[in-house]
Formats: sequence, structure tokens, C-alpha cells
Amino acid sequence: MTDRFRQFAKLDADEVLRELNASSEGLLESEASERLRKYGPNVIAAVKNKPPFLRFLSLFLTPLPLLLLSLSAVALVTGETHGAEVIVLMVFLSTTLGFVQEYRTGKAAEGLRALVRTTASVQRRRSATAAGETEEVPLSGIVPGDTVHLSAGDMVPADVRLISVKDLFVNQSSLTGESMPVEKYASQTQAAETGIPDLFNLCFMGTHVVSGTAVGVVMATGGHTFFGSIASTIAEEKELTSFDQGVQKYIWLMIRIMCFMVPTVFLINGFAKGNWIEALLFASAVAVGLAPEMLPMLVTVNLAKGGIAMSRKKVIVKRLNAIQNFGAMDILCADKTGTLTQDKVVLERHVDIEGNEDERVLEFAYLNSHYQSGLKNLLDIAVLEHAEVHKKLHEVSVYRKVDEIPFDFQRRRMSVIVEKNQLSHLLICKGAAEEILSICDRFQHGAHVKPLEPAQMEATRRVVSALNEDGFRVIAVAYREVSHEHIAYEPVDESNLILSGYIAFLDPPKESAGPAIAALHQYGVTVKILTGDNEGVSRKVCHDVGLAVDAILLGSQIEAMSDAELAGAVGTAVVFAKLYPQQKARIIAALQKQGHVVGFMGDGINDGPALKAADVGISVDNAADIAKESADIILMEKNLMVIRDGLVEGRKVFGNIVKYIRMSASSNFGNMLSVLGASAFLPFLPMAPVQILFNNLMYDFSQTVVATDSVDDEYISQPRKWELGNIARYIFTIGPISSVFDYVTFALMWFVFECTTPAHASLFQTAWFVESLLSQTLIVHVIRTGKIPFLQSKPSTPLLLSTLAICIFAVYLPYSALAPKLQMIPLPADYWLYLSAILLVYLGLTQVIKTYLIRHFGFD
Repeated sequence: MTDRFRQFAKLDADEVLRELNASSEGLLESEASERLRKYGPNVIAAVKNKPPFLRFLSLFLTPLPLLLLSLSAVALVTGETHGAEVIVLMVFLSTTLGFVQEYRTGKAAEGLRALVRTTASVQRRRSATAAGETEEVPLSGIVPGDTVHLSAGDMVPADVRLISVKDLFVNQSSLTGESMPVEKYASQTQAAETGIPDLFNLCFMGTHVVSGTAVGVVMATGGHTFFGSIASTIAEEKELTSFDQGVQKYIWLMIRIMCFMVPTVFLINGFAKGNWIEALLFASAVAVGLAPEMLPMLVTVNLAKGGIAMSRKKVIVKRLNAIQNFGAMDILCADKTGTLTQDKVVLERHVDIEGNEDERVLEFAYLNSHYQSGLKNLLDIAVLEHAEVHKKLHEVSVYRKVDEIPFDFQRRRMSVIVEKNQLSHLLICKGAAEEILSICDRFQHGAHVKPLEPAQMEATRRVVSALNEDGFRVIAVAYREVSHEHIAYEPVDESNLILSGYIAFLDPPKESAGPAIAALHQYGVTVKILTGDNEGVSRKVCHDVGLAVDAILLGSQIEAMSDAELAGAVGTAVVFAKLYPQQKARIIAALQKQGHVVGFMGDGINDGPALKAADVGISVDNAADIAKESADIILMEKNLMVIRDGLVEGRKVFGNIVKYIRMSASSNFGNMLSVLGASAFLPFLPMAPVQILFNNLMYDFSQTVVATDSVDDEYISQPRKWELGNIARYIFTIGPISSVFDYVTFALMWFVFECTTPAHASLFQTAWFVESLLSQTLIVHVIRTGKIPFLQSKPSTPLLLSTLAICIFAVYLPYSALAPKLQMIPLPADYWLYLSAILLVYLGLTQVIKTYLIRHFGFD
């Protein structure tokens, strides 16, 4: 593959087109379709999806089903036929349930991803005689031989050999790790020993254009690209969210407890009862009962449900695991334009340096915006709406574009060079006021050009400041005439310019911005503005939307700060103005070091670094390609209120997952304590292995609908982070309470019903099975809320029905046809009176302890 890349680098443009059987006008539509069938979609091959039936079978080959099937084989060999049948039934039911949920989740995730499409500008022909037309094609539809057009903000859609280039700079950090852009050219190279990414006339999939424009022909797509070859040999390590790490810590906590409990239970029962096979079966069943085997599936289901719910709120989740970080977010950093403002820029004024209206300033600005080939921003679009200027200019003169010097975020300006009436060249530059002033030495005053003295410099700064304070975004316009003999232009030519004046834009604040900021504040989220705009405009817009600005940090101040100084300053500053792209990422990193979960909302070329640095990157559907690719979450509407709605869904998802962990873990821990004590003093097993397994299956079944449950308003009112210490404290407090009432049940069966010998084991085991299943099912309604269950907080209908069904089934089971297979016998009538009292006291005591924990430790 590398030899082929070098070969293309050595060929000239015509030879490359011949080698690829392509044309500079583009492929025919029919050719593109044929090549798509031949080479396949332009995607990096991930793990190929197995057919559903094979995926279903593969679930039986995971550790837990294999363990259970092994236990069923042991039970069958030892004569426990009914137990073996029940275990096989359990494996089939749980695996089928898991498969159905995962299949539905996968389909839902695919549907969400399909809502966000990234396209590339491709030139294709409709017929052999037709000229090529540029159209937007999904990245997956790009084929070798396609002619692609690249400009600032574009993702490079495939491996491309450049044919023509204008000041092209490409960020290749995804391939090389180097953050600085590299310049690319279209000429041939003979550098045989150069690394593949260093071949200056090739661009690679996975990189993106920082500035400039280019046309290239696609050499390779999908898995045949340089990026694809890396991805196929080195799987990119998935970055774990704080939630992922927390779940892993919880699972390892349970594994450590199991490693202590299971051998202990095995040895106690083996030595005490002398039946080592039975002790092995019992200990293995205890291990299965302790294992959080449903947690991965329930986490996935909760995240998928949250993703679907968020999509209804116009929030598309690209990476489901980002939902938790979205809910945990306590600081939202956002750009000003389109977030606080309407993103509908209107050109209101065009003035000379004294603030007087001047048509010539508008004419220069129009020529600059009209002839530039880069990504036209909202300011350019507002200028180009003045179609009457175009008509006026081109009626009296003939303009021809000669060259351009693209915009970049260091210079903060761009220039076009036009030839007027086949005479001299006119360089027209527009950009940020301070940057334009720094390269001007003269100014336009009516029909005259005068030196730009310090007095005029100060006066023009006052004009700019006054416009900024009125909420105008100000762009300076300058020009100079250049000899027509000048051929190629570089940034160094932007010097000794004549300041023509200023164009002033108004982007009115959104009516919804103020209420949205207040709503986010109510949910514990602080909004900070990170913008490339100046201090005056930023302060005015923030004031208009009710965002109090106590302190503003400028990019120049941040540049002079150490990381420690910046960390001390970011907490108090609300607005960060005149920022470069890397400074945004640096601010986010400083906030993260202070323990904040930071979201960043951006849609521009310059927002890529910040979107990647943030805990959750948020962009919009019409954003630049690099912004959409870097984001975790895509908004179909650029509105802070939409973020509020999505944030609430994220917190609901997190709340329901934590509910399940608290419920299952506290129940399991209590059962462990009960098993440990009962194994020591009873002359028989406290519960048959098959009963433990079936109990576990029934409880897990009732919990599969936790994702549908409602979440208390108090819980979602503040950001929620994963805190294993709090979960552990909850488990070690609530768990022993359930164990206490297990021992009460043991005492009841031992002293009242006189189940003191192995002959009475079935009655004892049946009684504990029913008490255990009812108590851990009913306690769900206490643990699921920080309030009084049913009176102050009602569960979702599916959760209510599932728990009710399990309780009814638990009561019916000892009298059913399944009872013999589960080694159960009917329970005496007076047992139910005792059990009712035990359950009522248990639920009441747990409610009291839960309320204490909430008041003293902040649990809810």
C-alpha cells in the first residue's frame, strides 16, 4: 500500500488521472455507481455485524451461560433432573431477553447515527458530453477516481492526490499526533524516503482542512486508505467516561466480595454437611446470584432509551456513553454567535474611519466576499445579500479574480486579489479591526489618501469601540493597488494597506437565550462564553440576555498566564473573548482540573480542539464537518433550551442506572450475609441451588423495565457524578437490613414451624425463597425514590406491573405445577400472616434508614 502512495506522489496530475481511469471533470454517475459496487462503501471496516441468529447463538458462549450450563450438566449427572431443566430454561430465557434488548438497542443506535450525515463536495458528470457539476455526496458514497473539492473546515473524505492547491493547510494530528497544520502542494515529489503522511501532495482520510482550498482525485477509500490500514491493525482504545470507570469499579467490588464469599460458603457447607457435590452446586449458585450479570444489558438499554428520548427533543447522540457526561455536566462553555444570538447576521452599517456612511467600504467588502473561495461565514452571506452592489460594480467595470490569501486564526483576516479592467491588481483585505489596523499605514478620507497617524489611529479605535458597545460586530476593510506583474500572493503582501473603513453587523440576541440560561442555572449548570469576538460586543450581548459578566478574560491575557494562573482565573470569569482555537481547549482543561464536568458547544472550524477536550462535545447539524465529527452530541436546533431538555434526559438515564445498582447490590449483599450465617448453623442448605438461580432470574426479570421509571425532580435538578463511595455506603447500610429480616424468617421457620432437621428442608427453603423474592422485589419501590413511595413519588406503569406480576407469581409458585421441579412444597396458611408483618416492618424500617441517609449524606 505504501508503495502505491509513493507512486501516486511521483506522478503528475494527468498521469494520476490516467492511472485511476478518471477525469478532471469528474466520474460519470454510472461509473461512480459501478465503482461503489466494486470497492464498497467508503467506511473504515469495523467489526462485521453477524447475522442475528449467529449473534443469538454467540450469547450462549459467554462466561455466565457456560457456567450455568456446566451446573446443569453436574445436576443432571448427580440425579437432579428437575434442577438441570430449570437451569437450562433460565439460560434460554435470560439469553433471549438479553438478545432482544441488545438487538432493539443496536437498531435504535443505528437510527440515531443515520440522522447525522457528513458530506463531501464531489464533481461528477451526468453524461459523457456534460461538464462536471459539484454536488454534496455522503462520505460513504465516495469512490476511487472521484474529483473532490476541499476547503476550510472540510474533513478529507478519502486518500486524495492533490491536483490544484491554493494555500492549503491540513491538520494531520489524527495520523501523526502533531497539532500544527502542515502545508500541502500539488506538484510531484521524488522523496522516496519520506514518511507517508509527509508526502506533501497527498491528503489522507481522517485529517481536516484548516485553511485554503484544493481539488484532488481520490486514490483509495474505506479500509484501503492509510487511516484504514492503521485502524485495521491497531484498534483505537476507547476512552472511558467517568461513568464507565465507575461501573467497572462497582463490578470489581462485587467480584472481590464474591471471591471471598463463594469459597467460604463452599467450605462451610462441605465440612458441615459432608456433601461436597451439593456444596459445590450451592456455592456456584450463590456466585451466580451475586454476579451483576444484567448490569451491562440494563446500562445499554437505559442509554439507548435515553438516546431515543433525547432525539425527540432534537438532540442526537452519536456516542451513547456520552449521555452520562451530559447529565453530569456542571459547566457549559459555548460560543456567543448562534447560542446567545439569533445567528441571523444583518449588515447594518458601512462607515469610514470617522463613522460616516461610505459606499466605497461596502463595495470593497462585497468584492472580498464575492470572490473568496473559502467557507463563506454568516458575515460574508450578509454582505452578499446586497445584490445591488454587485450590479453596480460590474456594470461599470470588469473584475477578474487573480488570487486569494485564505483566512487563518492567527492572522484573523483574509484577502482577495482582483484585476480591474485588465489593469492593475487590487488587494482587498478584511478581518478583525485590530489585526487590520496593524497592517495599515494610510487611510481613506473622502477622495484622498492620508497617512495613518497616531491621532487618527486613536480616533478610529474610538469609532470601533462605540460600535462594539452598541452590540455591533465590526470588521475592518483595507486595500492597496499592486502591479499586475505580481503573480503569486502570500500573507507577507498584506502590508502597507489603506484603511477604507468598517462594516458593522448586528446579530440580535435570541428571545429564548435569557430564559434558557436561567433554566440551566436552575439545573446547576453555569454558562460561560468562549468567543473569538471582542470584549465590547460580548459584554453587550451577555447583558442583553441577562448573563451577569463579573469578569472577562482576553486571549492576550490567557497567553501570558501559566496553567496554574489560568486555573485560578477561569472560575470567576464568565466571558473569554478574542480567543484562538487552542486557547478554548486550554480553558476547558483548566476547568476540568478543578473537578468540573465541562460541556462545549461549537460549530466552527476553530472549535474542533475544544470539542475534543470537553467531557461532552456538542455541535449542530449544520456545523463544519470537523465540528460534527469531533462532537459527541448533535443538536438539530442551536438553542440552549434544547440542551436543557437533553441534559434532563441524561440525568434520568443516570438516575435509573444507579437505581438498579443500588437495588440489586444491596439485595445481593444482604443475601450474602444471610447465606453465610445460615450455612454455618443449619443442618441443611438454606435454599436449594436451583431455587437461588430461579430467584435471581425472577428478580432480574422485574428489573428489565427500570429504564422506563420516572425520576424525582429533586434528583435531576443538580448534576450527578458517579461516586462509588456513596453507592458502597448505601449498599453496606441497606443490605444488612434485608439480612436482618432474612434471619427473622429463619427464626420463624426454626422455632415456630420447627424446621430443624433435613426432613423439613423443603419447607424452610420454600419459605425463605418466597420471603427473599417478595422482599427484594417490593423494596424496589422504596429504593427507587428519595420520597415516600406511591404517596409522593409514583413508579412507571411498566415497573409497577412487572413487580406486581413477580409478587403474584412468588405467592402462587409453591402451589403450582412448577413447585416439584423447584423442590418446593405448599406453605401453611399462618405463614402468610407472619410474612406480611415481616415485610411491612422491613419496608418501613428501610424507608426510615433511607430518609436518614438522604438527610445526612445527601443520597437521593
